[in-house]
Amino acid sequence: MEEEIYQIDDLDRKIIRELFKDARVSFVDVSKKLVVSNATIHQRVQKLKLHGILKGFEPVVDESKLGMTVTSIIGIYLKNAKDCQTVLDKLEKIPEVLEAYYTTGSYALMVKVVTKDIQNFQLFLMEKLQHISEVQSTESFICLSKPISKNIKI
Repeated sequence: MEEEIYQIDDLDRKIIRELFKDARVSFVDVSKKLVVSNATIHQRVQKLKLHGILKGFEPVVDESKLGMTVTSIIGIYLKNAKDCQTVLDKLEKIPEVLEAYYTTGSYALMVKVVTKDIQNFQLFLMEKLQHISEVQSTESFICLSKPISKNIKI
């Protein structure tokens, strides 16, 4: 069964834009800026959350400010495609793994990893990732910079 696409209107877009600017902004401030009632803003945000448009309000952490200076993307080849969920379950328990994606192409999975430095990246590879028995091999890409980082345009 195909998931129904929720259609947002102009007011929803304006609310989301205000939340992109500052997710901590009060509904009262948003209602004043958009010239609608506080209750309307509250109801719209609840509806956006209910339909999964807004997944939550999380702080954005700059990993480098916490001493995590190496970001890498790792392509993972599996010994057997049926082991994908097992590998994902193991990867989720590793703190350095921030994101994982099913992909097309050569790799079954791509993961985003952050470590303190290159030595810790090597330890991650040797002591954690390569100990997952279902992983056949990996290919690592060290990120030099992050020239584009943005949210979806609403």
